[in-house]
Formats: sequence, C-alpha cells, structure tokens
Amino acid sequence: MLDNLLKNRNKIYWICQICGWGGFFIFNFLIYMSFDGFHWKRSITFPYFAMVGIAATHILRDIIKKRKWIEKSPKELFYRILFSTILISFILTMVVLAINFSGSIMNMHEFKIAGVFATMFNTGILIFLWSIIYFLVHYFENYKKSEIERLVWEAAVKDFELKTLKSQLNPHFMFNALNSIRALIEENPTRAKTAITQLSNIFRYSLKIERTETVPFEEEIKTVEDYLGLEQVRFEERLKYRIEYLPEVRNIEIPPMMIQTLVENGIKHGLSKLPEGGFINVTAEKENDFLKIEIENSGFVYDDAILKAKGYGISNTKQRLHLLYGDQAKFSIANFNSHVKVKIILPVGGSKL
Repeated sequence: MLDNLLKNRNKIYWICQICGWGGFFIFNFLIYMSFDGFHWKRSITFPYFAMVGIAATHILRDIIKKRKWIEKSPKELFYRILFSTILISFILTMVVLAINFSGSIMNMHEFKIAGVFATMFNTGILIFLWSIIYFLVHYFENYKKSEIERLVWEAAVKDFELKTLKSQLNPHFMFNALNSIRALIEENPTRAKTAITQLSNIFRYSLKIERTETVPFEEEIKTVEDYLGLEQVRFEERLKYRIEYLPEVRNIEIPPMMIQTLVENGIKHGLSKLPEGGFINVTAEKENDFLKIEIENSGFVYDDAILKAKGYGISNTKQRLHLLYGDQAKFSIANFNSHVKVKIILPVGGSKL
C-alpha cells in the first residue's frame, strides 16, 4: 500500500512538472510566433529551456527533501527559496545564452546586458512561483495529515476518558450495595435473596456498559429501581421514591449509569444527612428532539465548589455529557423549594461526537 502511494505521488509530481514546464514552453512559443521577427533557430531555445527547467527544479526538490526544508522556520525557508531562485534563474539564463551563441542564433552585436537581467528576472519569478506552489502543496498535505492525527487522538482520548469515568462509577456503587445486603442477611433472609437478585442484575448491567457508550433509557431505569430497592433496605421508612416516565422515552439512548449515579449522589449527600429521611423522584419526558430528565431529592446544595468536592456524581456527569454530546446537552443543579433538582437535557438520536 505504501509503495502504491509513493508511486502515485511520483506520478502526479511528474505530470505536474511536464505539464507546467510544457505549458510554459507552448505559451512562450506562441507569443514568439506572433512577433514579426520570428526565427525558427531562436525558437529552439524554448524546449531546451523547459527541459533544463524540469531538471533544475527536480534537483531542487531532492535538495528540499534531503535537507528537510519543510521543517525550517519561515525566515530560514524564505532565504533558502530566494537563494535557490537566483541560482536556478542564473543557470537557466546561461543555458539560453549558450544555446544562442553556439547555434549562431545570436551574435555579440545583439547581446545586451539588460536582456540578460530581464531573462533572469522573468525566470526567477517562474522558479519562485514553482517553490511557493511546492511548499503550499506540502503545507496543506501536512495540515490535513496533522488534522486527521488530531481527530484520531481526540477520539482515542474521549474513548479512554469514557472508559475511565465508567470504571470510577462501578466500585463506588458496588461498595454501597454490598453493605446494604450484608446488613440485611441476618434480619430478613428472604429479602436478602431478593437483594442479591437485584445486585446480580446490576452486576450484569455494569458488565454490559463496559462495551457501549449509551443504553436504552428503560434499561438504565431498571438498574435505578434495583439500586433504590437495595437502598430502601438500609433506610427503611426514611427513603421514599417515585419513578415516572412516558412510554415514548423507553428506547431513547442515554449514557449508562448516569441517572443511577445522580440518584446515588442525592441519597449520599442529601437524604442520608437528614434525620427524618426524604425522597427521590425521577421523571422523564420527550420535548421535540430532546429528552428531559429531572431528578429531585431531599436536601440542599450550597455552591459549585462543594459539589465538586463531594465525589464523582456531578463532575462525572458533566464530563460524560460533554464528551458524548458537546454543547447539545444541558445540565443544571439547583435548590428548588425545600429540595434539590437536577435537570438533564439530551439530544434524541444518539451521541453527537
């Protein structure tokens, strides 16, 4: 594959060289033919000029590649292009003069120093334009390559960050769940069996999310119900919860463990700190092309600095939403009457990035 790519690049290069210098030869030849003093012998200098031009610029290309001019600073590159332009234009002008004198096309009486400088100047513009085009092609090619590498790198970083965030969720949740079951085993064995089944469902779900970025809303809610069922064992009458959602949101894809993490966060930093306990309410509905999820819990939040210091719940959710949806997702948390309300708005139809 690499060999084919190099062959194609070389083929395109030679096509451009031949077409460019060939076009220069034809253009100048046609102009010269329009003059009254047209001389067939003098017109022979044009194909020689084009062939030497191809050879000279090809040698320049090899020097550019071997000396790695592409990696030079703009200032260094400018001086190198300027020097090579003057040198090659001088060589090409000398070739034209040599052909003219050796072929008796021109004699010393017709020689004018001003004509030599004019030829050098015109040739210099041509070589300078060749150099600019060559470096612009490589610049855009390298820019495109670096852009692709950047996108690949960003995708890899996003994938790594998502996996890291998921791995942060599971141990924290499982620890609390196991504590709840341990407290239940001696008091109510039948309920303990139910709790183990619920924990088994959560384990199965956690294994599944390692292989996906999003899950159907209904699957996430089942895990939340299992989690709240386990937590209700620990808090007994102190925990009351309600989950409501319309059938149309069941299959909408959302980030896995997102709702569960926020519910857990509400219990840990809100309800559990209240002697009388409290409630957790989860509601979801579809509005146009967006899914709106609201999670309410008893408690009170102070400021963002405190939220960030209280574990992965809030900051984790913000990071995941940004990685998956960019600016299309909205997240907010605020005190509402005597409780805390978290609102999440997601675009329907999968992740954006």
